[in-house]
Amino acid sequence: MKKKDRGLMSLIKMGQFPALFSFFLVTLVVSWRHETEGNMNLTMDDSGKGRIGVIVDKSSRIGKEEILAMQMAVEDFNSSRNQSFSLVIRDYKSDPNLASLAAKELISMQRVQVLIGPQTWEATSIVSEVGNEKQTPVLALANEIPKWANERFKFLVQASPSQLNQMRAIASIIGSWDWHLVNVIYEDRDFSTTEIFPHLVHALKDVGAEVSEFVGLSQFDSDIFTKELERLRRGSSRIFVVHLPFKLAMRLFETAKEMGMMGKDYVWITTDTFTSLAHSFNVSINSVLQGVVGVKSYFPERNPRYRDFYLRFCQRFRLEHFDEDNNEPGIFAVQAYDSATTAAMAMSEIQEKGNDHLLEKIELTDFQGLGGKIQFKDRKLAPADTFQIINIMGRGCRELGFWSDKSGFSPESRENLSSNSSMKDLSQVFWPGGSSETPRGWVVPTDANPLRIGVPNGSMFKQYVQVEEDPKGNNLTFKGLAIDLFKETIHSLHVPPSYEFYRFNGSYDDLVKQIYLKNFDAAVGDIAIISRRYEHAEFTHPYSEAGLVMIVPTRKDKSNKSLLFTKPFTLTMWIAIAMINAYNGFVVWFIERSRYPSHDGSMFNHAGTMLCSSFTTLFSLHGNMLHSNLSRMTMVVWLFMALVITQIYTANLTSMLTIQRLEPTISNIETLQRGNALVGYGKGSFVKRYLEEVLHFRPENIKNYSTPDDFAEALRNQEISAAFLEVPFVKIFLARFCREFMISGPTYKVGGFGFAFPRGSPLLMDINVALLKVSETGKFKALEDSMIANETCEDDDAKEEGSRLSPNSFFILFVFSGGVSTIALTLFIFSAHSSSFHQNAIWRLMIAVMRHWGKHRRSPSRRVCDNLQSTTVSNNFVHNTNLRIQEAVFSTSKR
Repeated sequence: MKKKDRGLMSLIKMGQFPALFSFFLVTLVVSWRHETEGNMNLTMDDSGKGRIGVIVDKSSRIGKEEILAMQMAVEDFNSSRNQSFSLVIRDYKSDPNLASLAAKELISMQRVQVLIGPQTWEATSIVSEVGNEKQTPVLALANEIPKWANERFKFLVQASPSQLNQMRAIASIIGSWDWHLVNVIYEDRDFSTTEIFPHLVHALKDVGAEVSEFVGLSQFDSDIFTKELERLRRGSSRIFVVHLPFKLAMRLFETAKEMGMMGKDYVWITTDTFTSLAHSFNVSINSVLQGVVGVKSYFPERNPRYRDFYLRFCQRFRLEHFDEDNNEPGIFAVQAYDSATTAAMAMSEIQEKGNDHLLEKIELTDFQGLGGKIQFKDRKLAPADTFQIINIMGRGCRELGFWSDKSGFSPESRENLSSNSSMKDLSQVFWPGGSSETPRGWVVPTDANPLRIGVPNGSMFKQYVQVEEDPKGNNLTFKGLAIDLFKETIHSLHVPPSYEFYRFNGSYDDLVKQIYLKNFDAAVGDIAIISRRYEHAEFTHPYSEAGLVMIVPTRKDKSNKSLLFTKPFTLTMWIAIAMINAYNGFVVWFIERSRYPSHDGSMFNHAGTMLCSSFTTLFSLHGNMLHSNLSRMTMVVWLFMALVITQIYTANLTSMLTIQRLEPTISNIETLQRGNALVGYGKGSFVKRYLEEVLHFRPENIKNYSTPDDFAEALRNQEISAAFLEVPFVKIFLARFCREFMISGPTYKVGGFGFAFPRGSPLLMDINVALLKVSETGKFKALEDSMIANETCEDDDAKEEGSRLSPNSFFILFVFSGGVSTIALTLFIFSAHSSSFHQNAIWRLMIAVMRHWGKHRRSPSRRVCDNLQSTTVSNNFVHNTNLRIQEAVFSTSKR
């Protein structure tokens, strides 16, 4: 046996491996020894210097690409730098134990200066342990390395960017289509999932979704695929995120296709681990994966260096692996090329300074690789922040677009693109079954148990929720507005699920918590929507008004009633009455002004006569004093209007005096707090905490009550000074006790009733839509009206306010009276034109009056006659005295 074999056997004998696996390890050692001998021809230099150890799975597509890419990298570096570095490659056959043995052999026997690989974290952790012990740098190609690994393994370098951001990309895909419940399928022995899945859960939470189930699959259990898929098929979620290596993922998809789960209504999303091999899929593989959407690592393919590498790689890969259908390189080949280049560059710089310096040189590496910038920070590359979204359809895969951490979804990979949080703006997606219609993402399970609906038993207002049991206590009856509304909503769904109501005797907070504990599938009732309850459940849109108000007893209004006589009419109405009376008085005065000597005198006398006539007409008719039929006609209509207004005013004032006016005993909560008064709230509701934390009432001053009658009795007996109720309850309470109690103070915007469902429930969106339909069709209003129909109480204050009359109520009467007066005035003026002298006298009189009024405004102490002596009335006639004007008037009247 060779020396290295004896060394390995001695490890077994020393008990470093359990005796149970001794036979298995001996077999692996023999196999590994032959493999090592077969791989010696891959060593380019037997001197022991400038060697790079590589640990890969040669049978996998990833291993094949990595080996060729690293060979090309070393060849390119040797030719450009005149070096003679070589690779020593070992096949670990995806077995972590073989990876450990290979690492020890490469370091101890082959004297390699650095190790590259392997692909999985399970194998990488064991190899890193060996590298740490031998102080040999390990460039790991595993995508995900735990944070603690760099602290524990000082010689571990993560040579491939972290792909954790792809979890946010997957969450953004799910959020784009408003899906809320996801199943995640992974390999049970993949320890990197402990680092990955917390990021996925957090990202899903940001888009309003959550994981329904985590399903771990084992490659050693062939029956588990069928069992788990059957169990998932019976569930409601149809969204599956697959985080599996290629071979395991293909077994899953083939089984799913046999079970009919690759058809319509299903959604399959694959992670980078599987999707980054999409370039190697052949037609038979694509036929199984029709409609799958995948997240794939992105690297710039338009780079000239990459194009040169691409052509050379395809040519060599075709020659070396003629059994493969596709020869293109993927992200794994690019990362392997850059890793080998990193190792070669560091080795070329250390010369003869030892491995400690080699690690430092690797950490200081800074160059532009095929996959992007190669620069380490804390022995890690910068995490990947851009991913390609693909859709497998037909004979290949379609590029839908890109997702980046900075700009979200975009059709191109260019920077500085506008941010877009939705995948809907990318290319058309073809889902499983070939449909372009977006799947709903969930179904009602046909064999599922009925939904368990929790209903509160302690509702204070039974009109909303009431639970009754028959005399024997066997059957429960659930009724009330909330129950009826929920039934209407469920029946509005396209596929109504079956459900059963269950009574719950605890508090409302505890009821919502039961949903989180999976004791109930939903909760229905007068459940207030408040922030802290969102920790355990999600709510529908509120179906009632939101708000909290203060209810206090009423008392008679003892305010000052000195202006009560003005209340029957509005201010506008009083102004309109004054204006129409003044106008009618002017018309009568103007027609009758020359009939009596009492109408002689100054303008003050004329104005006083006119105003007196305007208002005395409201109470008497001076028919025997009027000589013109025009003035009589005006007066009759005027008096009719005055009579109607007077009677309505009297009736309205009498009604106001007989109505009892009420006012609140307490107007604001500050009065309650200053007086250290007691207040009440509904038992079991959120109001107590709100009174303490927001309104700052003392806990000992807060009392709870179970029924509206208890509330009313406590307010009557002054046991409490005020009660705080949600707005929906206030409608019912005041319908019964509207004359005894009333709302006082502001409305605090909080609460609102809704139905509670589990967080991420696929039912929630459809329930919200159905709830809106019930409200829009008027069904909810009909339910609410029927609830309070028997307890309606008229609001006296509203009636009084509505009884105040405005000019709109007398519009026709005002127009009629004003119109008749205007007609009379017009006819009188036209009749005055029957003679020119008569006409001139009238106009002279009117002009004299206006001139006198102007002079009187400028100099009140001067007499009218002095003013008229200096005024020119016309071109041919000048009034010297006021006497001539009066003579002209009398002569005109005699004619």
